[in-house]
Amino acid sequence: MMSRSYTNLLDLASGNFPVMGQTREKKRLPRVMTVPGVISELDDDQANSVASDVQSSVIQDRIIIVANQLPVKAKRRPDNKGWSFSWDDDSLLLQLKDGLPEEMEVLYVGSLKVDVDPIEQDDVSQLLLDRFKCVPAFLPPDILTKFYHGFCKQHLWPLFHYMLPFSANHGGRFDRSLWEAYVAANKIFSQRVIEVINPEDDYVWIHDYHLMVLPTFLRRRFNRLRMGFFLHSPFPSSEIYRTLPVRDEILKALLNSDLIGFHTFDYARHFLSCCSRMLGLEYQSKRGYIGVEYYGRTIGIKIMPVGIHMAQIESVMRLADKEWRVGELKQQFEGKTVFLGVDDMDVFKGVNLKLLAMEQMLKQHPKWQGRAVLVQITNPARGRGKDLEEIQEEIKESCKRINETFGQPGYEPIVFIDRPVSLSERVAYYTIAECVVVTAVRDGMNLTPYEYIVSRQGVSESESSSESSGPKKSMLVVSEFIGCSPSLSGAIRVNPWNVEATAEAMNEAISMADAEKQLRHEKHYRYVSSHDVAFWSRSFFQDMERTCKDHFRRRCWGIGLSFGFRVVALDPNFRKLSIDHIVSVYLRSKNRAILFDYDGTVMSQTSHNKTPSAEVISIINTLSGDSKNTIFLVSGRGRESLGKWFSPCKKLGTAAEHGYFMRWSGNDEWEVCGQNSEFGWKEIAEPVMKLYTEATDGSSIESKESALVWHHRDADPGFGSSQAKEMLDHLESVLANEPVAVKSGQFIVEVKPQGVSKGLVAEKIFTTMAESGRQADFVLCIGDDRSDEDMFEIISSAISAGVLSSNTSVFACTVGQKPSKAKYYLDDPAEVVNMLESLAEASDPEPFTDTGSEGSL
Repeated sequence: MMSRSYTNLLDLASGNFPVMGQTREKKRLPRVMTVPGVISELDDDQANSVASDVQSSVIQDRIIIVANQLPVKAKRRPDNKGWSFSWDDDSLLLQLKDGLPEEMEVLYVGSLKVDVDPIEQDDVSQLLLDRFKCVPAFLPPDILTKFYHGFCKQHLWPLFHYMLPFSANHGGRFDRSLWEAYVAANKIFSQRVIEVINPEDDYVWIHDYHLMVLPTFLRRRFNRLRMGFFLHSPFPSSEIYRTLPVRDEILKALLNSDLIGFHTFDYARHFLSCCSRMLGLEYQSKRGYIGVEYYGRTIGIKIMPVGIHMAQIESVMRLADKEWRVGELKQQFEGKTVFLGVDDMDVFKGVNLKLLAMEQMLKQHPKWQGRAVLVQITNPARGRGKDLEEIQEEIKESCKRINETFGQPGYEPIVFIDRPVSLSERVAYYTIAECVVVTAVRDGMNLTPYEYIVSRQGVSESESSSESSGPKKSMLVVSEFIGCSPSLSGAIRVNPWNVEATAEAMNEAISMADAEKQLRHEKHYRYVSSHDVAFWSRSFFQDMERTCKDHFRRRCWGIGLSFGFRVVALDPNFRKLSIDHIVSVYLRSKNRAILFDYDGTVMSQTSHNKTPSAEVISIINTLSGDSKNTIFLVSGRGRESLGKWFSPCKKLGTAAEHGYFMRWSGNDEWEVCGQNSEFGWKEIAEPVMKLYTEATDGSSIESKESALVWHHRDADPGFGSSQAKEMLDHLESVLANEPVAVKSGQFIVEVKPQGVSKGLVAEKIFTTMAESGRQADFVLCIGDDRSDEDMFEIISSAISAGVLSSNTSVFACTVGQKPSKAKYYLDDPAEVVNMLESLAEASDPEPFTDTGSEGSL
């Protein structure tokens, strides 16, 4: 359900905050557009969608990469007049170009790391666009602080790394003004994208948690935009994520992408679990691809860990200053075994746990005292706050204590480097390190082990220097809670919270036989060298192309307010049933067959009171009172409840239990249509169902005369679904020799006699009408679940067999926008009732008789 407080946040994002001032109007960047019309600012109230039929004049594909920061470095000129810019070679956004098609143009949208005076912003924008194909998004200082240091670093970053805000002093409470700033910042990014986009030619690739609601802004403007999103941080389990007050808004925004990427299956699984538990969405895996069905669109889920830029590291390894630094470090640590840690200063990197493990190893294995050294390189902190200050103080105290306890003249077990270290110097440290240790308690990916493996491999033999010749070895002790851990099968994986186990792993790593170290290194190097950043970006882009290939073939339109906005995408042949159209055809027809399901069709699935309303009874009586109509209720429910509920409808035909029991009117006797009246199989099936019912809280068994149904709607969604699949296999196995069919449906598993289906009911009705000289010239068949698909399917074969005329007007209609054999849909049971009411108003019922008056309400 949409949270009450967020219904107008898109309007708030336009600048109408009580706490934030309007940003000044800026000169617009030149916009490369080929769609006719006036280019205007994004008006969220109107949410106009650009969907031109005019072919673009730009043949070349282009991708717009959007991230919080542009891949450029900026510094003030020495004369303080203007700025000088250069590419940031360490930026992933720049490196991923290697995996994109050579002919593809790449445009970047993001913010700068420096503050640019508003007077200079237009000139800087033009310079970056002309020389770097970069479009800067300038955030006002008040929004920037609340967006980045506020919502991103105080709420999303801790939560995605499993830290809950238990108190105001620990993590901080949810602050609505920070969320509003996050929305406002995403809105500004969207405006910069909109200024330069060709909506029918361009791809958009959005990166990371800073911009998770950006897809909604862009999808709202361009329904058919081809758009991917990649999350570079962990995605937490549903139990953690569900504590976020804006959880639904962010999930729905992400689902406006076409492809959502994660580093590991665990992160993707957590996201899918959140979609299931909070939005009721299920995913399917087809031919190796995972997809989430969302209002007729299939959102692809991509699982692919990012890699490193091989060429960059290899080029650094050839530099003379690196060779000089290696020699210097070898001299400094001569006779020592070096452990290396390279981490950001962050509460989740587990640096202090690493120090404690080193201390424990020196205690447990005194032989390493005076011989083993841990070099810990710590990059400057990106965030700020009390937690960070506390962890920094703790690290300093640990370093001091360990060095005082185990230090000797000329030997310090901990070498702590608290400054930025260049890639060249980092590679030099990798080269002399015997083992790299990563003890992060939670990390999205962490490429340090990959860089280490490649550095230890060295350059090709022809270029190798003396220190890189000989067997290649690299040992890794890595936390099981980091994204790269699953891909490093030769690493020693540890739970960093278990200091003693980590200490033993460190000892094992440096004590291992050289031959074993070599084998592990070779295995890792094969993986890292083949799964580089180019492989990652190429794979993601190819999946985005595949996911978006049908965009311009399908009919799309946007519905919903604020972050409830979504795009409905339908096959051109699948359309909403027009009441005016069906009424006009209804009036012209002579012999009509109207078949409808009950639960989920004229009665809401979520309603606790399943008794039909007086309105529904009245409509059915009016329809069945027209001599031109043959009206049938075709349901999976038992004949007793249907007979009781619809007793006032004397002329209504009823098929109960999917057609096992059938009668043509309320006054007729029930006839058995099933081929088998032996129910000995129930004695086999029922104990199995009871077993699963006892083990699955919230599940129940419904016993019908001809069938057994296991319901799990009220069970835990994930567990209930899993149990249903297991039960399906179990029942199919034990009932293999029985004359029954085992089927799964919406939150049910059903066992029923073979040769019973709603399709056979429809076929019997059409055949009986044709044999009595009243071949149907109008068919309305409406239902909401899998069992009703049998009715839709039988219509085609009935026309082929001549039971229905090729001129018969057929309205096969499903409830809800979803894949179906029906050609029409209505959104919900309320629309079905409205449609039936319109048909009733157009009917010509016979004058009321005693029977009629008895059936009216």
